[in-house]
Amino acid sequence: MGSPPKTPAAEKASTTDDSLTVELSDGRSISVPLAWCPRLFHGTSEERADWRVVGRGDGVHWPALDENISVENLLAGQPSGESRKSLKRWMEGRAASAS
Repeated sequence: MGSPPKTPAAEKASTTDDSLTVELSDGRSISVPLAWCPRLFHGTSEERADWRVVGRGDGVHWPALDENISVENLLAGQPSGESRKSLKRWMEGRAASAS
């Protein structure tokens, strides 16, 4: 029996008002609805444009939004697992720091 297939690495991320697209090392691009990633959805275009590949391409991190999205979860079609309570606290913190 062979080893399990290696998960491709994230190489580039981009967003529109509606979607997140991550380009992978195997040539594929995965696009998901931005609503799957509430912190990205509520972020500004400038915050969404500031991303970094983490690990050896295991995922993508947005520092200003404190958001991490793994390639594995994207490939599995899993939206963010953040609870409503956690998202509410994060949004309240953003609102407080904006005022």
